[in-house]
Amino acid sequence: MKTTNRSILVGAAFLMATSAIGPGFLTQTTVFTEQLLASFGFVILMSIIIDIGAQMNIWRIIAVSEKRAQDIANDVLPGLGYVLAGLVVAGGLAFNIGNIAGAGLGTNVLFGISPQLGAVLSGALAIGIFVYKEASRLMDRFTQMLGFVMIALTIYVMFTAQPPVGEAAVKTFAPDTIDFLAIVTLVGGTVGGYITFAGGHRLIDAGLKGKSALPEVTKSSVYAIGVASIMRIILFLAVLGVISQGFTLDEGNPPASVFQLAAGNIGYKIFGVVFWAAAITSVVGAAYTSVSFIRSFSPVLENNHRYLTIGFITISTLVFAFVGEPVSILVLVGSVNGLILPLALGVMLVAAHKAKIVGSYKHPVWMTVFGSLVVIAMAYMGVYTLIDGIPALFE
Repeated sequence: MKTTNRSILVGAAFLMATSAIGPGFLTQTTVFTEQLLASFGFVILMSIIIDIGAQMNIWRIIAVSEKRAQDIANDVLPGLGYVLAGLVVAGGLAFNIGNIAGAGLGTNVLFGISPQLGAVLSGALAIGIFVYKEASRLMDRFTQMLGFVMIALTIYVMFTAQPPVGEAAVKTFAPDTIDFLAIVTLVGGTVGGYITFAGGHRLIDAGLKGKSALPEVTKSSVYAIGVASIMRIILFLAVLGVISQGFTLDEGNPPASVFQLAAGNIGYKIFGVVFWAAAITSVVGAAYTSVSFIRSFSPVLENNHRYLTIGFITISTLVFAFVGEPVSILVLVGSVNGLILPLALGVMLVAAHKAKIVGSYKHPVWMTVFGSLVVIAMAYMGVYTLIDGIPALFE
């Protein structure tokens, strides 16, 4: 494999993985570990298997069709691509407000500045990446560097927490309880919404596509889930170690208390770095991927996609800085976000069997079956969360 191709494949994997590892990812993992203890290992294992099934299907079909997801959707059913793009952009914008807020909280922990100022400075940094002429390469390097930083620092905290690794290993395959809601929630948090398309669209933009690229694309898709899963496992063990020592987590900020209880004030500062890195890489991934869903609709959008990305980050930053986190919007869009994966994956599976879209390519039967099961499970949970989320707006 050429060095250039390897760099692009690794960059796409880290873009997807760091898009998944956001503030919500850290909080979600901490809370579920506190609830399920060592049995949460089983939830992680099941979610990894499902994540890989969803990711491989989507990345392969994007690569072989040589089109982005919204264009594939329009080929399957005219107009469907616009619906999918609308859902992704709305979800990406809402969650980017949360990501910007997370970056602000991270800088608050590190430097004591207000979350609003930290958010503005972080937003300016993210914008700076897309001002640069070689924005795609800089984005790849940025997400890889911070991805390694997050994992390395969390590994340190994990070792200081002294987790019961043996118990975790046993309960991963023989859990005391099986929480299906937790499994689906983790899947949604790792490959839900815009996240699973981040790497696939990055490969299209870089020109890595077609049947000949499928072996590399498949490896990159699995590698992406691997990076996100490593972070999930390390954080799970860190939380388990803290809880096993009899400590109680702070309900106001569970992940921060894990790092502080495990490694004192140094741990708290490490949390600030990890939380900021998780947030800012998610800002970059959300902005890039959301804009990639609309840039193909007209030459004007295509030619100005960098400015659209900058505008996307600017709007997210200004909303948080001057309005705060619009909770009701986040709740509603978060619920709608659960419908994106089953809709998009379902469309991809239909497209995989249309010769006008994929040519002579034959999609593996096991992938179709696996993908269909993911669609059914995620559609059920997506509707459930939407029904549950709408009443929350009126509380």
